[in-house]
This record gives sequence, structure tokens and C-alpha cells, in this order.
Amino acid sequence: MVLRSIRDVKLRGQRVLVRAELNVVRQRKGRIVDDSRLQAVVPTLKFLLRQKAKVIIATHLGRPDGRVIPSLRTKSLAPALRRALGTRVRTVAASVGKNVERAVERLSPGTVLLLENVRFHRGEETNSPALARALARLADVFVLECFGTAHRAHASVVGVARYRPTYAGLRFVEEVRVLSRVLQHPRRPLVVLLGGSKISTKLNLIMRLLPRVDALLLGGALANIILKAKGLQIGTSYTEPKTERSVAALDLTNPKLHLPVDVVVKREHGPTRVRAAGAVHRREAILDIGPDTVDLFSHVTQAAGMIVWNGPMGKYEERPFDRGTKAMALAVARSSAYTIVGGGETVDAVRSQGLENKISFISTGGGAMIEFLEGRKLPAVELVWRPT
Repeated sequence: MVLRSIRDVKLRGQRVLVRAELNVVRQRKGRIVDDSRLQAVVPTLKFLLRQKAKVIIATHLGRPDGRVIPSLRTKSLAPALRRALGTRVRTVAASVGKNVERAVERLSPGTVLLLENVRFHRGEETNSPALARALARLADVFVLECFGTAHRAHASVVGVARYRPTYAGLRFVEEVRVLSRVLQHPRRPLVVLLGGSKISTKLNLIMRLLPRVDALLLGGALANIILKAKGLQIGTSYTEPKTERSVAALDLTNPKLHLPVDVVVKREHGPTRVRAAGAVHRREAILDIGPDTVDLFSHVTQAAGMIVWNGPMGKYEERPFDRGTKAMALAVARSSAYTIVGGGETVDAVRSQGLENKISFISTGGGAMIEFLEGRKLPAVELVWRPT
């Protein structure tokens, strides 16, 4: 898949609106603890600055749901952006309007203006034409550098593109190139590791990938529902009952499908135990994969040519149920395969152990990565797709 890129257009002196992905992970007091999304945007911003473009950045931060929340103002990102770019970053306390337009008029070539959180506007997530037009008025050219929201038809993502020439940023192009390779030209054996609690969002992916992969390893709540479909007791473990009919369409005997052979369980107010996958008591909940499963999954990954991983293996946010996920992060990092990791908790498991430099590609997309691998048309990708 070939995309229209910022490398394909002359941008000197142009007002360039960049829809960036700066939704960094922060502590309650606002300190940035993971700036990987910000760093992923930096090459595109530096490219535009070298081209002497007037750079206007639109982004979201958190989930304000159309309300102004002081702790989610983008001004807090300016110091980190300034350090990353090595240049001053001006800010404005709005996303659109006369004050913003005046701030844009004052920009000189090779300078940066950071707009306020676009999700302070209720029209952002409903793709309001009025908001999209107001954003478009700020620019001559629109650049998509927000793969993490590429599956969202929001005003600042797809709405603006109706009114301005639109191109993909450098990281956006790389995301599409790498994930396309999984579907079209993977290294073999291709091993996919899926987990997480959002069962309904990944069942279609399992059905699409199972014929294409050499091994599909399942953990988390995804595994729970399939263990249940195979007739095994899962106790009080989390599932999504509405997805059980979809599971019936899977070939549960397919030898490519690898499920946990042991699990970490806990009864309310009881101790944590490791049990065989078929020996869970009815009042126990499965909260992680067990050590034998870690060994089994690790053995499969060590023989892989390419590994794709999205989703934790258990209740990652709560200790000690993060152990299976962290163990798999170590196994994936130690593999000689080309490795692709995506999803917030999955990436956190890698970064918290200092393993990010041992992963071939860390995607900025969670849901967007899943939908792309399902073969869905992502609204933002469609905007910059160039038929060949």
C-alpha cells in the first residue's frame, strides 16, 4: 500500500496543520512517564521545520468528552516538545477561532504553534463539519501523523481532509508499511500473540489471522472464552457472553491455536494459586497465564520469523497478575524474529523492563492496529492511500 507522503509535496512557507498523536502517558500530577507517542511524531515535525513550513499542531490529550478540563490542556506538552525539537513551541488556549487565526498569522517559516486539546470540543468525536472547516481555515496543507486514531472518523482526523490537500506523516507511512507486511509478506513462521479483556474487538481478528499464521497464541480474557467453548471450567473469570456465538465459528481443533495449559487463579478473599487449565474451581477467576504456559508460548516465539503481539496475558494492571505479560515481553525481546508490539499495556510491559530497543517496531496504534490487521478500511488511511 502506497500513501501520499509529506515527501511528495513542497511545503516551504506553507501553513501545515499536523494532526499529531501526543496523548502521552502521565501521572496524576501531570508528569510525563511515557513520551513514546510524542517521540514518534518528532521526525515528521523536524522534517517540516527543515522545509521551513509554518507548523500548527492539533492533538488530543485524555478523554475530556467535550469539556474543558484544566489538567488536560496541551500547554503542559510544550516543554517536552521544545526539548525534542530544539526550538520554541508557542501555545494558544483554543483550537479554533479568531485568537487562533491571529496566532497562525504571526507564525514565521520554520516555527511551531501547539493548539489546545481538540477533544474539548463536542464536535470533535461527532465529526462536526463546522469544527473541521474552522480547523481547515488555519492551514494550506493537512498532515496525518496520528495512526493511533486512524480508525476514528473525527473532525480533526477525517473532517479537515475534505477541505485541504492531505498527506501522511513519516511515522504514519511507516505504521502502514510495517503492518501491511504482516498481511502480505510476513517472515515465516509467523506467530501472533493476542490478549487483553476486549474480547469482542479481537474475535474477528482471530478468525482472519488463523488461516494466515503459523501459530496463534491466546491469553487474557480472549483465552477464557475459548477455554469455556472447549468445555473447560473457567469459574468466575471475565468473559463477554454476547461473543459466545462468534466463538462457535472458530475451528477450536486447529493445531495453530495455542491456549493456556495452566493459569493463575484467585478466589475472592482467597489465596493466589496456579492450576491446570482444566482444573479451575467454580468460584475462582483466571487472572493470568501460568508458568507452564509462559514456557510453551516462549518456545513457540523462539522459533518465529515474525511476531505480532497485542494485548496483555492477564490482569496486567494488578500485581502479581502482570507476571505472565512481563515474561512474554522478555521472551519476545529475546527472539531473533522481526517483532511488532502494539497496545498500551503491551507496550508498557516492554518499556517498564527496558526492552524497547530489542523490539523491531512498536506501533502507536492499539485499536487501529487491530482493525488494520483485520483488513478493515481505516478512515485516515483511506484519505492518503495512493492506488498503484
